[in-house]
Amino acid sequence: MVGFLLPVIYLSFISLGLPDMLLGSAWPVMHVSLHATVESAGNISMVISFCTIVSSLLADRLIHRFGTGRVTTFSVALTATALFGFSLSTSYLQLIFLAIPYGLGAGAVDSALNNYVALHY
Repeated sequence: MVGFLLPVIYLSFISLGLPDMLLGSAWPVMHVSLHATVESAGNISMVISFCTIVSSLLADRLIHRFGTGRVTTFSVALTATALFGFSLSTSYLQLIFLAIPYGLGAGAVDSALNNYVALHY
């Protein structure tokens, strides 16, 4: 099980960072269709970062109450839903709104997996 689980966790950490890079890469094209400024991407990143910090700080309580598996599953679903919403967004405000669950989910996944690896490996 160790031989399978650790690479999955490693890939999860890599996948956490990919959407952030993609927003920066896609924003020069996206901002035109969303009628937003180039600088607006910074606001989206700030909301994501703030929510990630809040979620990371609260993750310990959530992990102790619900367990690592449930927190990770819910957080991955929250993040995936937000990213799917990003793909369907037609306005800048929708992206700002979707940045909240994206940041909350990403922070909890990161903390939960870090905690699991620290305790078991």
